[in-house]
Amino acid sequence: MPYDDSPPPTRRARPLSVAAALAAVCLTAAGCGGGPEADGAGAASPRPGADAASSTAPTPTGQQPEPSGTASPSDSGSGSAKPLPKGPLTGRTVVIDPGHNPRNRDHTREINEKVDIGTGRKECDTTGTSTDDGYAEARFTLDVSHRLRTLLEAEGARVRLTHDADRPFGPCIDERARIGNEAKADAVVSVHADGSAVGNRGFHVILPAGVKGGGADTSKIVKSSADLGARIAGHFVRTTGSAPSNYVGGNTGLDTRNDLGGLNLSTVPKVFVECGNMRDPKDAALLTSASWRQKAAQGLADGITSYLKG
Repeated sequence: MPYDDSPPPTRRARPLSVAAALAAVCLTAAGCGGGPEADGAGAASPRPGADAASSTAPTPTGQQPEPSGTASPSDSGSGSAKPLPKGPLTGRTVVIDPGHNPRNRDHTREINEKVDIGTGRKECDTTGTSTDDGYAEARFTLDVSHRLRTLLEAEGARVRLTHDADRPFGPCIDERARIGNEAKADAVVSVHADGSAVGNRGFHVILPAGVKGGGADTSKIVKSSADLGARIAGHFVRTTGSAPSNYVGGNTGLDTRNDLGGLNLSTVPKVFVECGNMRDPKDAALLTSASWRQKAAQGLADGITSYLKG
């Protein structure tokens, strides 16, 4: 779930079709086997209010964050003793933004401080959601981000994480955007999992809407971000076998929003990916599976590579 999630506006830009997302896969992949049909064909139900509320649900008692000592450096492409291999992404910079932070729950005062998102003010960060069994979204996002980094570095990309559980909380949503901007990233992907109602299943990619106000101006990244998101959606279907969301985005797997600071403040192509719904038992079984998380990372990597190769 996005770290600055809140009920979306009632008016949204029309999302791309899932066919367009899958067509993007065909541009660089050898053939398209097609993805599974979306659960619950037909019009998607409105995004429930529980979605936003669960973004700040406390981590269950006894839940321990992953040890930071096992994590590798946030800026993995700089100063590493082992040079990156030459590959199709050599010379490209990708920023991965793992949603939330395992320690946010211990710093509620700090993460509740409001920051400027260009069109208003929102909380610095949130705790994220979790499965009913206590697997925290913040742990999920770090695991997938580590796997994604390994895959992208194997293609020659310089990869930077916005954090690696190496700080007490955050970073705040404005800093997350600033990290990608200052890195002059060719692509930024924020990794999340949703916290919606039981029966709401599937993934969706959140795209930035056209926003201009205060310090926010997405006019130069709306089109490129939509391309990035469509390619990720197509590859995610193909690699994971998961269907596009049956409750957000009208079965397209794509949703456009203007209320997320991490997107509003970005000056480089950026998307959020909700990999599934942690509160649905069937989706939770996927999200808690290490083998499925590897597939999710591969789908994200394939989509990013497709976008960067053009």
